[in-house]
Amino acid sequence: MANIGVIGTGLMGEPMAMRLLDQADCLTVYNRTTAKTQALQAQGAQVATTPTEVFEQADVIILMLTDANAIADLLFEPAVPLKQRTVIQMGTIAPQQSQNLHDRITSQGGAYFEAPVLGSIPEAKSGKLIVMVGATTPQFEQWQALLQQLGPDPTLVGPVGTAAAVKLALNQLIGSLTTAFGLSLALTQKAGVDPDIFMGILRQSALYAPTFDKKLTRMLEQNYANPNFPAKHLLKDMQLFHQAADDYAIPTELIAPISQLLHQTVAAGLADGDYSALFSQIQSP
Repeated sequence: MANIGVIGTGLMGEPMAMRLLDQADCLTVYNRTTAKTQALQAQGAQVATTPTEVFEQADVIILMLTDANAIADLLFEPAVPLKQRTVIQMGTIAPQQSQNLHDRITSQGGAYFEAPVLGSIPEAKSGKLIVMVGATTPQFEQWQALLQQLGPDPTLVGPVGTAAAVKLALNQLIGSLTTAFGLSLALTQKAGVDPDIFMGILRQSALYAPTFDKKLTRMLEQNYANPNFPAKHLLKDMQLFHQAADDYAIPTELIAPISQLLHQTVAAGLADGDYSALFSQIQSP
């Protein structure tokens, strides 16, 4: 297919890179923590010791990093060779941050588009992520087969920035739905209602969302270990949504309390726990 690079082989980046191993002519990976590349190396990936090595080896480079600051530090301080390279940014960043990356990369002779994903580790392993693409039509057509290794039906949303906006919109729903469900669960618990009865009624209603059942056991057992999506990352995304909403003059009064709840969750030592750990703060504020 191409010489592919993947930078950022953490919770999501590693299984995504595994999906590309058989498709790449050569797969080169880099992670600041080298131990997170060992499983990929064992399966045949080349491990780079610097980001520059990835750009020297690969034609297209997928970024799965924490935030826009981490991306900018990696690409520009010091600068990697971007000329005639395509950068696909697949993490969660703000629309304006994505546009800024596009402008800086293209000014140096590279190509850039965004392709954030919805889903967690199981979907990454099975190639069933929902892939949202902010790109030109020619870029989408050129790299669609690669993206289909990660998700069966990539969607071209529009130009750079639009897919980033959709991703933030969806992650805002993660925070809001989980908070709303946690509040309702806490009320019924304190009122002495059997959770099975509450859930049995909820599942019959138009109010039900499958995510409620996915987080129910964690909340009831207060077990937030081995997360697919840590609380600290949801906090970052809620803050990015707040920033983007401000840019478009969208009211953000309802977002602030959810972000505060996540702040409290992180401060309570649950930063690396599953984001449903916010329920711990609803139960014991």
